[in-house]
Amino acid sequence: MSNLISERVADFLRRYPPFEELTALDLERLSLEVEIMYKEKGGYVFREGEDTHPHFYVVNKGAVDLRRTETGEMVDICDEGDIFGLRPLMAGDQYRLEARAREESILYAIPIESFRPYVTTYEEVGNFLIESFASNTRNPYSKEHAGVLVSGEAVAAKRAPARFSELLPVIPTKRIVSCNPETPVWEVAALMTEKNVGSVLILKEGLPVGIITDKDLRNQVVVGRHPISAPASEVMTHPVLTYPQRLTITQAQLAMMKHDISHLCLTEDGTPDSPVTGILTKYDLMLALGNNPEVLMRAIKRTRKIKSLKPLRGQIAHLLQGYLEHNLPMSIVMKIITELNDACVKRVIALSLKKEGPAPVGFAWLSMGSQGRGEQLLQTDQDNALVFEPVAAQKLEATRSYFLNLAERVTRGLRSIGFEYCPADMMASNPEWCLSLDAWKEKVGGWIQNPGADQVLLSSIFFDYNLTYGKSEPVRELSEFIFEQVGEHPAFCGHLASGALQNPSPTGFFRQFLVEQDGKHKDFFDIKKRALMPLTDAARVLILSHRIKGINGTAERFEKLAELEPNNRELFLSCSYATKALLKFRTKQGLRHGDSGRFIALDGLSKEEKVKLKRTFKTIKEVQELLAIRFKIATFPI
Repeated sequence: MSNLISERVADFLRRYPPFEELTALDLERLSLEVEIMYKEKGGYVFREGEDTHPHFYVVNKGAVDLRRTETGEMVDICDEGDIFGLRPLMAGDQYRLEARAREESILYAIPIESFRPYVTTYEEVGNFLIESFASNTRNPYSKEHAGVLVSGEAVAAKRAPARFSELLPVIPTKRIVSCNPETPVWEVAALMTEKNVGSVLILKEGLPVGIITDKDLRNQVVVGRHPISAPASEVMTHPVLTYPQRLTITQAQLAMMKHDISHLCLTEDGTPDSPVTGILTKYDLMLALGNNPEVLMRAIKRTRKIKSLKPLRGQIAHLLQGYLEHNLPMSIVMKIITELNDACVKRVIALSLKKEGPAPVGFAWLSMGSQGRGEQLLQTDQDNALVFEPVAAQKLEATRSYFLNLAERVTRGLRSIGFEYCPADMMASNPEWCLSLDAWKEKVGGWIQNPGADQVLLSSIFFDYNLTYGKSEPVRELSEFIFEQVGEHPAFCGHLASGALQNPSPTGFFRQFLVEQDGKHKDFFDIKKRALMPLTDAARVLILSHRIKGINGTAERFEKLAELEPNNRELFLSCSYATKALLKFRTKQGLRHGDSGRFIALDGLSKEEKVKLKRTFKTIKEVQELLAIRFKIATFPI
């Protein structure tokens, strides 16, 4: 007779990852082992600091809050199909969060030991669980390293920033603590305490024959199975499992889960017959996973709900902070953070399309402003537009209505994960920024042919657009149209340059910082308006005058200009450097104060920081002078 309860469990689980990867037979077997739990509103599933359970959990009905008890910070809200409580499978130590029912909830408790074989049998299952765990993991080992890139400075600088490799290496602990098989256990324990390590390798003639960990001491000595005077050979785990020294994160995680161990011994050739090169612990893996762009990227692409992206954006901020603290080049930092931010936007659009239904025609979602330039490092507001392919007149209204609804859903989703609405409503959800290709050509053509103050302002924002999602053909055609129009109306660049010179100077007489005179930010220095915008605007008009396509970043534009104009090479390279220095300064200020970093309290800066800021101001003045001369503009701010 069939088990109707287990069949219902299997029917539910197969709708969600990673259970969808299991064969029907394996899923039926697992479902027989699942326990069904009911929790009243406010009931705890587990508490922070509590010993781990022999299960992890899937929400069947209701919702569960995951919080940090000390701060009350909400890490995630798990609802139907979400997995939580993976620590006993991944780390094995005490829970680092509390899980509490947000409402009446039914949970499926899945036994760790019953599920463990499937982790190694199905690669996708293992990868999914690793990423799910990493997305909610902060370093549980040391507050000193929280939010810092600590997976190895050499790897961070040479590998992770360069590209998103599918299999990134993890850096083991090279400080190896060892003893011989005859060493008494009490000496081993004292050695672990003295060296502040969780394991000691047992070496015989320089080769690993066993390992003693905290767990071995608890299970073998504390419970009385062996006296503290026993030799290490009687207590150690042996034979020791060894792996090659260039082990990847995924390989290491799967090896630990497969053998239910927390330490891996790495040797020169991967066998016990060669010298030891390092020890890899679960903590090393968790540090690498929690601050790894590859894991974040894969986790973003796998999200099934828009709200799941919000904690991942928090992880991106931690990654950014780590990169800055390790002084990675800003060009690399901007590329990585831009890729991750773009991935979040793409995922919001993809999930919104599932809700809205297939698009009637091809379209392109454009990111503009700082996001379009690849310079949106902090969580600032969104600037975007939508262009869709031309349609027959009788279909235009219905088509535009669909895209406005889609854009409204997307911008609302972006706001929910930290991209605030644009105060000027320059977003695709605004009918003025959601148009067909033909309508966009007409609008942009009007800006170029009849440039007034408003048209120049709109152009300065729009002309930094970058394709984030959708078809490239409409974007390419629009770009070609813009450059044709600029070529036919050369006076437009003069108007754009004039607009670029309207930004006020960073300093006044005696090189004193010019601060805001009134309003909410009175006496604060506006680093965006007075320092970054003059450089951004100058790079835009100069690159446009050269009719160079496909380069949106301010620093990259200046570097290209240095190639095009050797006589101004030094100035343009200085502008590129100043741009990156100012972006780094603003980002650090924003991370320090938890805001956009735009308005800076000068009395909070050290003398060194003020000097570094002022070094960039001479470059700003020089490039503004170049604009005034080149485009024959009589006056500009001093």
